Amino acid sequence: MIDMRPVGYVIGLLVATLGLFMVPPLLVDLAEGRGHWPAFAEAAVLTILVGTLVALACRNGVREGLTTQQTFLLTSGVWLALPVFGALPLMLGATGLGFTDAFFEAMSGLTTTGSTVISGLDDLPKGILLWRGILQWLGGIGIIVVAMVFLPELRVGGMQVFRSEAFDTMGKILPRATAIARQISVIYVGLTMACMLTYLLLGMNAFDATVHALTTLSTGGFANYDASFGVFSGPHEYAATLFMILAALPFVRYVQMLNGHSTPLFRDTQVRTFLSIIAVLVGVTTIVLTTVFPQHHEQAFREALFNIVSILSGTGYASVDYMAWGAFLVTLFFFVGLIGGCSASTTCSVKVFRYQILFSSIRAQLRRTIYPHGVFDPHFEGRRVTDDVLNSVMSFFVFFIVTLGLLAVALSLTGLDFVTSVSGAATAIANIGPGLGDIIGPAGNFAPLNDTAKWILIFGMFLGRLELMTVYVLLTVQFWRA
Repeated sequence: MIDMRPVGYVIGLLVATLGLFMVPPLLVDLAEGRGHWPAFAEAAVLTILVGTLVALACRNGVREGLTTQQTFLLTSGVWLALPVFGALPLMLGATGLGFTDAFFEAMSGLTTTGSTVISGLDDLPKGILLWRGILQWLGGIGIIVVAMVFLPELRVGGMQVFRSEAFDTMGKILPRATAIARQISVIYVGLTMACMLTYLLLGMNAFDATVHALTTLSTGGFANYDASFGVFSGPHEYAATLFMILAALPFVRYVQMLNGHSTPLFRDTQVRTFLSIIAVLVGVTTIVLTTVFPQHHEQAFREALFNIVSILSGTGYASVDYMAWGAFLVTLFFFVGLIGGCSASTTCSVKVFRYQILFSSIRAQLRRTIYPHGVFDPHFEGRRVTDDVLNSVMSFFVFFIVTLGLLAVALSLTGLDFVTSVSGAATAIANIGPGLGDIIGPAGNFAPLNDTAKWILIFGMFLGRLELMTVYVLLTVQFWRA
């Protein structure tokens, strides 16, 4: 029998902390004077009360470390419990969303997916807009901690290749996680403040600069306007691009820099590969866009750079309706979203390191075919990739492709067309944000979808953010018998 008390204790503390983060939107609504602050007051009191009671009830079961089973339950349970309470202000506030829509919005926020069911963002109370930004910001730092501390030890999707950089935490998970999270928090807050100040200097008002800084560094993509980032242009797009790239790099390297070691960042093959992918994709897109903006080469480059980085990092901002750019670029954008950024970053999707291991394995296999008596092993970061890491990565790819297909089929059964079904499945499991097509494309949102389709997408977002197998393992009989 699994002792759930340590899991409940941590989740209770995190739920209570989420309630404290409802206070800033409450104060913003109070200052705005539109009478919407009671929704946040009610939600905050309920969330803090429930979280505190759960933590107190489970306190007597706290131990120094967590078992592997408890860690699996914790990483999954957090991303189920927090959206429930994160949805409360959306249900009680000005949006008046039903539970399905509110939970969808909260899950999209905390998983930093960026898909939305809310229209009329331009006229919403500022408290709701700030809350959406806070949800994404909390989700961004949360997934970094999970990726650095928990997933490498759970041997999920090849993440164990980073065990040496994740500081070997199993057996003393809470104390060590706290030490790592403290350094990450300093870096994360610092980058967010730098982004906000940059937006302010470029002419954004204080509220827009704050919210968009929160959703830029989390690579979440929630914006304050129905037109997404299209309200801003020029220097704002370049600034957002810079900080999206910084958020997509491994935060473990920033931790090393904070401790006086900057060399690993520049030697990281993930970083070099990620930047090379951006350069190639932006170059191709710019060339194609010169036919759309024949007299404006700088605009073609800027729109290509911003939107490629936004989709690649999973941020999901859109500065234009790129559905009008032609079939080639629309298809390219679909596959770009399935790449993702670096490990231990706020980004999503497959991640660059898995593609590196995959191609290294393919290259080794081709050499074995040509030279049957030779010894060729896949390598990553100058080290041999062990069989368990390779098997984990290959399993991840299989799970990812199969899950994408199953989600697309399930969405099609709800009556959605082919493009909406496939791109909706991809945007959910890769946590990107906008899909393709007239309904969920960059010029639309997910509000027209029926409740069944929304719950399918919610499950996809949940799976994608926790690296698939973290969730799938909970569905096995062996896990509960172990």
